[in-house]
Amino acid sequence: MTTLRLLILVLVITLVTMACGVTFNLPLTEIKTGPTKIEDIAVPALSDQTQVAEVKLIFGAGELDISSGDDEALISGQARYNVEDLKPQINIRGEDIEIRTGDLELNAIPRFDGEFVNEWDLKFNNEMPMELEISAGAYQGRFDLGGLAIEELSISDGAADVRVEFSEPNIGEMRTFRYETGASKVRLNDLANANFSNLVFKGGAGDYTLDFSGDLVRDANVTIDAGLSSVALIVPDGVSARVFVDRGLANIDIQGDWRKSGDDYYLEGDGPVLTINVNIGAGNLDLRNR
Repeated sequence: MTTLRLLILVLVITLVTMACGVTFNLPLTEIKTGPTKIEDIAVPALSDQTQVAEVKLIFGAGELDISSGDDEALISGQARYNVEDLKPQINIRGEDIEIRTGDLELNAIPRFDGEFVNEWDLKFNNEMPMELEISAGAYQGRFDLGGLAIEELSISDGAADVRVEFSEPNIGEMRTFRYETGASKVRLNDLANANFSNLVFKGGAGDYTLDFSGDLVRDANVTIDAGLSSVALIVPDGVSARVFVDRGLANIDIQGDWRKSGDDYYLEGDGPVLTINVNIGAGNLDLRNR
């Protein structure tokens, strides 16, 4: 991620604060950049492969890419960075694995003395079961989690631009998928392939798209809680869906064959049922089917 893009994200947060009528004198801190380094990231497979790996990624600003791989390792990949304090740290304690972006602490708006680089490209083993937690800040994320064996998934971030997709069905049954974000642009694709029982999405002031394409093989429940946001829900033709809306000043736009009853919306279909509860304060809710 370039220095300019990072500062744009900081500016967005600042403008939102100003719009609320609150003024802060935000301090600056100088961050020294150096030559770009490339470091391998490798986490071996668990010795007992019947165990569930508990993987936690802690990532600050930059670019984070995740995809599936068929390597014998649990996680493999590379990191590129040019701030020494962003050197990745890997901690392994049995089935608990933590990978974090070094010791850099930002207590003020960063000002870099050159182009900022912090990029991770990770591949996860597509057979070993895991619980995955991603905690990030102002970053760009591109995650293709299709074909993995994720039993629990949690993502939290700040001012971010993130796309998560499940290009292939999740091998295992995911109990819960939690996503909590702020002033971000988030798109979740092929969610039916995630094979979750429950999806909990919490957003602030952002632009969010949840696309439930894929193969829905069991009943699933979704809870969406958003503030001043633009939320788009996409449900493919043939899926039986129920959407219950609790709204404040939000507008609701409908595209497709939705049947309306008050603030409840229904799609006729076969097979498992997708039940979505939406609590949106203001902004726009867009219901689509295709």
